[in-house]
Amino acid sequence: MSEVPSLITLCIGAIKDAILEENGNLPFVYKLPAELFDQLLPNLPPLALQNLQEAIPSISSTDQGFADDCLKPSRKRKRFENFDIAWKALYESRWSDVQKFTVDSLPEDVQLQQDESTTNWQQIYWERHLQNCLDAVAELVSITLFDGFLGEVEISDALLKSITYERRLSMPKSYLKLEYHCERFGLYARCLRLRNVHCVAEIGHLLRKSRLEYLETHWIKSKEQVAGLCKLLEQNKDTLSTLEFLNCKLPASLVTAICDSLCVKGFETNVIKNFSIKRSSFLDSSYFPLPLGLESLLSAASGLTKLSLSDSHIWWKTAKMLFDTLLDTESGLQVLDLSENCIAGWLSHFKWGSPNCIKPHIKINKSLPSLRVLNLRSCNLQKSDVDCLKNVMTYMPNLEVLNLSENQLQDEGIKVLILCLVEKSKCPTPLAELYLEHCELSCMGASQLLKFLESLKTPLKSLSLGYNYLSSNFGPFLGKFLLSGIQEIDIKGIGLGSGFSDAQQEITQEISLVRINISDNSGGVGTANLLSKLISEAPNLVSINASDNWIPIESFPAICSCLKASKGKLEHLDLRQNPLCNKPNIASLLAEFQVNGKPDMLVSPPFSNVLYDNDP
Repeated sequence: MSEVPSLITLCIGAIKDAILEENGNLPFVYKLPAELFDQLLPNLPPLALQNLQEAIPSISSTDQGFADDCLKPSRKRKRFENFDIAWKALYESRWSDVQKFTVDSLPEDVQLQQDESTTNWQQIYWERHLQNCLDAVAELVSITLFDGFLGEVEISDALLKSITYERRLSMPKSYLKLEYHCERFGLYARCLRLRNVHCVAEIGHLLRKSRLEYLETHWIKSKEQVAGLCKLLEQNKDTLSTLEFLNCKLPASLVTAICDSLCVKGFETNVIKNFSIKRSSFLDSSYFPLPLGLESLLSAASGLTKLSLSDSHIWWKTAKMLFDTLLDTESGLQVLDLSENCIAGWLSHFKWGSPNCIKPHIKINKSLPSLRVLNLRSCNLQKSDVDCLKNVMTYMPNLEVLNLSENQLQDEGIKVLILCLVEKSKCPTPLAELYLEHCELSCMGASQLLKFLESLKTPLKSLSLGYNYLSSNFGPFLGKFLLSGIQEIDIKGIGLGSGFSDAQQEITQEISLVRINISDNSGGVGTANLLSKLISEAPNLVSINASDNWIPIESFPAICSCLKASKGKLEHLDLRQNPLCNKPNIASLLAEFQVNGKPDMLVSPPFSNVLYDNDP
């Protein structure tokens, strides 16, 4: 037998229907007793809560009898707090991942790191709802021969139900159209992701109330799509700080049109801070190496802090002109990402003796002293490029992060890199992070690099040498280097093997290590022994990745001793893909050593009939 609803429940149901109908009497809901009003808010669907909050009377509304206690500043403030609690509950019930921004893949550098107490849950609720509507419409339009107005496309019953409730689906037909949701909730949009089907002539009208701060666009390739996008950019050029293009095909003329929509020629703009074109292509870069609009934007965007042209099929001449343009700007550029482009030779004009060499008396540029991160991963760079980079270091005195991974530098290139780092050591800001994964280094080249890094007055904070076959002979050099003050090191897949034991023997005093990745090295018992040594000598160690190292079941007591010695200071331990994981109930056995849930331990399901094969 179903439970008989209480009088309060019936009243709330009736009020909820009245609020959804928007009949003009919403301000009178604020006349309800505080007890009933406070019970009403958590039971309202999002659209009803929105209607009610928009109808909140001002303190001066005395003509309709609202000048009572419920509108005193303290009571009004309390009710606003109750609204925010209700919005947070609605957000978390609809999206279990509890993300605070619309774009699911928002990069770390542009994530809105809001404090829980300052988060506007109403704003991020409608922002993400609008993104869901745009995504659903894009899917629908993409699989049909659509030839109408984007705003006329109807959203699904499921999306409408998410902001109303089951009984209220029979609402005005206008509620089903994308235009209604853009008109009603567009003003809450700060971060959006648009696909090419969204970038039509009417997109500017649909999102005319938005004040975008972050915009991510996908698959733009036609003049018509760029025209629609440019209108939206012009409307938001006073607020838009991050603009990203992914999987786009853009000739120089369209790149220029996009950049021109962000700034007025001849005037500076300090709003745009992050500009990225990734996994895209400049279709005519051989004829127009650097589109004029992009050059103008770089010169005018005084607030630009990040520029990324990763995997955009640019060639060395584009990279050269880009770098030369930056030398002449006043931008406070902090991050330059040119990764995954074949740009070998892009700095050849900085090589002493070359016909186009920049003269030594040229003044250091005003913007590059702000550069902190230079990402040149997978750029087909050779030894000669590193030699040129050495001469550029004076233009980047505050560089802290250098990524040269996936370039065939080999040992000869590392010798030149050491000379480059010698020049860098003369700069006021020391290099903090160096990435050299997949650079075809041998033990000889890597050991020479470590010896130099050990001699630095200010030790490197982070070093990555993963996936260079350095062999077991690298063990002693690794152990000595860990004494230099390094905080993070990644040596996954270097073929260390028995070298773990040699590294362990070199650690004779306390070290500064915070994070280490020694995965995929087939270290066997030696891996567990090194872990014991690291935990005993590294008081600040919080993360260890020791996966895929053939740690045997016999090493279980050593692992337990490690965890016991860490006393909860270790936060993350990855032991996946090791024979050790075959031990019955290993997860529960290891959990006994956790302190307040730390460390977070990763173990893989048991696997059988796997033979140990250390043959290269």
